[in-house]
Amino acid sequence: MPDLLHPRLSDCRRLFLRNYTVDANIGIHAAEKEGAQRIVINVELFVPLAETLPVNDEIHEVLDYDLIRQKVGERIARGHINLQETLCDDIARLLLAHPLVRAVGVSTEKPDVYADCDAVGVEVFHFKP
Repeated sequence: MPDLLHPRLSDCRRLFLRNYTVDANIGIHAAEKEGAQRIVINVELFVPLAETLPVNDEIHEVLDYDLIRQKVGERIARGHINLQETLCDDIARLLLAHPLVRAVGVSTEKPDVYADCDAVGVEVFHFKP
């Protein structure tokens, strides 16, 4: 995912949720449609510094991290997802809908698919138009 050196992000701060592990109904294979499997989700949000300066050290002055977990939960609760690509794009769209979010990066990993690697996954990055 890009860093704060990207010109469109130079006046932003980055918020993140790392290695958020959830059970989700995801996959195209018959066995994957029988129940939930472990998914690891990472999210980066980019918000303008000027609009998120905590002058009084109060949560209402910044973007609350709870938003990230809430939106991930909302998408997973909607039901079965065939593709990790769909999950990443859906989470990104939900987060970009917040007025303070300028850009978002989302990655998902399935750590239990293959015994000979740590995980298989997808990563996307979206800017607000």
